[in-house]
Amino acid sequence: MSAPATLSVERHGAVAVVTFRRPDQLNAINTPMQGEITDTFLALGRDPGVNVIVVTGEGRGFMAGADIKEYAGEADDAFDAFQKRGGAMYAAIEDNPKPVIAAVNGYALGGGFELVLCCDLVVASSAAKMGLPEVKLGLVPGGGGTQRGVRKLGANRAAYLLMTGAMLPAAAFEQYGLVTLVTEPGELMPRALALAGEIATASPDSIRALKALVRVATESDLATGLDRERDAVCSLFRTGFARDRVREFAEKSAARERGKRG
Repeated sequence: MSAPATLSVERHGAVAVVTFRRPDQLNAINTPMQGEITDTFLALGRDPGVNVIVVTGEGRGFMAGADIKEYAGEADDAFDAFQKRGGAMYAAIEDNPKPVIAAVNGYALGGGFELVLCCDLVVASSAAKMGLPEVKLGLVPGGGGTQRGVRKLGANRAAYLLMTGAMLPAAAFEQYGLVTLVTEPGELMPRALALAGEIATASPDSIRALKALVRVATESDLATGLDRERDAVCSLFRTGFARDRVREFAEKSAARERGKRG
């Protein structure tokens, strides 16, 4: 398989960094990019050597939405196909068994912000700006902006972004709870990699289960979520990894108690 033309993948131990590389277009999504993002994330999800994925953009943009020039003069069926491919692309990120961290370096607009909404954690540069400007083109988001936006931001905040097309700084999204950490521009990747590295040292099975449980909590009722959580902890407890860690913890606790009595 030839190397992707619109992105690159670098390895940092068990962390894979995906970088969008259309900086002259602020990393706007075109058809080749859709396919390469989908294929790359599916492959990383299957790779046993990857525990965490970080995604970022080259240049001033994280991802400035769809490349409007590509489909502006196309027939309706071509636009429909573009949207369907976009759905597969977002699913490859959101449904990935590995946690995905967005390192938002610059503009994340439209489809780019929708991609951020698919990620599990978000670290953003203080220079980053995000929003859903589709209403200004007489459109609505087509990649999950309304649905994931409401789930992750709340109905009122999402409605404000959607209906005004406002572009807000990273600090606002930190207040909204979407952004985990805002950094100085030069500290973005070191901080994102440090976070990814910390997660990568944990049990991959535990992290995979936690990612699934967080999603269940946003999409199901409480009783279903509690059942899934109980099933997960019981399943993990049966594994050798968890049993060894529990035994080690118990032995250390017992040793400390003996030391206090001695």
